[in-house]
Amino acid sequence: MPRPSARLGGVALLLVIGGALGAYFATSGGGKRRPVAWQNVTAEVPPAVWARPTISVIRNQAKLEKLFVVATYGRHPRAPRIDFGHREALLITTGPRSSSGYALRVERVTERGGSIVVLVRERTPLLGEHVVPRLTYPLLLITLPRSSKHIDVKYAGRS
Repeated sequence: MPRPSARLGGVALLLVIGGALGAYFATSGGGKRRPVAWQNVTAEVPPAVWARPTISVIRNQAKLEKLFVVATYGRHPRAPRIDFGHREALLITTGPRSSSGYALRVERVTERGGSIVVLVRERTPLLGEHVVPRLTYPLLLITLPRSSKHIDVKYAGRS
């Protein structure tokens, strides 16, 4: 029969391992993936010249307005109003593209463990597709329920 101190040591070891596994699954994306309700508010953004590719999580109106000034050239678009008391925003821009055939779209938004993963796809024009040759600046502005979770943006293959 094991001594009581050995049993306590074994229990303590199991608790440590269980806690480490729980922390791993909570922060590494382990566990079940659940969809997250999101809203596309891109249509509320006037056309603008976005200087470079950008991925930014925005948690207040002041940061959104500042981003719309520092990340655009020429005429700065007016930032849409977002209820930051309940929502947070995610802005994704590609920088300049050579034709009207480019666009960004959300494939899915899921929550897993301690992260929210936003899967984005950039649509690129096919050879022979009728597009207008001009500089365009694809962007995507979505809102998500306010959360303290890390937001991770991943790009799917181009289509």
